[in-house]
Amino acid sequence: MTSKFSVVLLLAGLASTPALAQAPACGGNFAQFLEGVKAEAVAKGISADVAQSALRGVSVDNTVLSRDRAQGVFRQTFLEFSRRSVSANRMQVGASKMKQFGDVFARAQAEYGVPAAVITAFWGLETDFGAVQGDFNTMNALATLAHDCRRPELFRPQLIAAIEMVGHGDLDPNTTTGAWAGEIGQVQMLPRDIIAHGIDGDGDGHVDLKKSSPDAILTAAKHINALGWRAGEPWLAEVALPAGNFPYEKSGLGQGMTMGDWTALGVSFPNGQPTTQNLPADLLLPQGRNGPAFLAFPNFSIYLEWNQSFIYTVSAAYFATRLAGAKPYDPGNPGDGLGDAAMKQLQQKLAGLGHDVGKIDGILGGGTRAAVRAEQLRIGLPADGWPDQDLLNRL
Repeated sequence: MTSKFSVVLLLAGLASTPALAQAPACGGNFAQFLEGVKAEAVAKGISADVAQSALRGVSVDNTVLSRDRAQGVFRQTFLEFSRRSVSANRMQVGASKMKQFGDVFARAQAEYGVPAAVITAFWGLETDFGAVQGDFNTMNALATLAHDCRRPELFRPQLIAAIEMVGHGDLDPNTTTGAWAGEIGQVQMLPRDIIAHGIDGDGDGHVDLKKSSPDAILTAAKHINALGWRAGEPWLAEVALPAGNFPYEKSGLGQGMTMGDWTALGVSFPNGQPTTQNLPADLLLPQGRNGPAFLAFPNFSIYLEWNQSFIYTVSAAYFATRLAGAKPYDPGNPGDGLGDAAMKQLQQKLAGLGHDVGKIDGILGGGTRAAVRAEQLRIGLPADGWPDQDLLNRL
């Protein structure tokens, strides 16, 4: 959600340059908006010719706007999404890619501490290893989202960075395509991150994340490292929970538990136990106490930096554990969740009880999960964060 404070700072910063004060930071006449972007790019040291060339012919893409307002893939449950995304074919191709680019992955781990399995999982989920990179014109997509006043503080700097990439010869404004939100290449990265962390892995003098797998692998490794990856530590491990009474209310992110705390409570590790007992560890129950269970370690925060969807991040981290040799998770028997209409009804009830669930959108996000745990605990149900019809009826 856009911060009012960040928008005030953005507008103040743009207005500080006289040439920019005449153009809107977002919205308004599109041609006038582009003139403001061009002036800002020049003020940041990009040549006027490059800025002019990069923005020539740029137009609003209404399909981008419709995609931005209709994101719904993560209405799927964890079992649904992870089964589709961590397929047998992706496992096979991922293993083949790790072997094919073994030297590049070895360099990535040596220089940035990031294992091959972690990079490969992102590579597979984002673009099917480069096969599906998106067909939206990148300049049009970024200009559309920067002009739209929903999140200009995110996309206007990305548009400026894309212009800088044009100057480097790493982006063609007419032919470079990618995702609807402006991500480019085999690992789907935004222009500012490519500029900050781009690596010429194949030695051709350019950072080409679309066509060069070595460039994509090493750039992803450097980016993940910059997000705070802790070399040599796990990121996710499947666990089995003990029968009987268990403090399910301690599940979820940021509960202050360690791996040693969980093992003392009887949690076990089907794929082998990590060695550091004092490592912080959060218990994740994507579909409640009767579904799959995982411990997430500090490196899991990198997944949340990459993508804020809980279902996507747990699936991506799980995919990486599989590529690293872990067995498939135990799906358990989590039972039916709530449909879209019932989930919205639940969110409305939770909001009425004083919980911050964010937008009433029918999506089981972090705020809704926390509110569900609190209400389950209050009325004497196992507080595992998985809402069902019984909870809705009781509320």
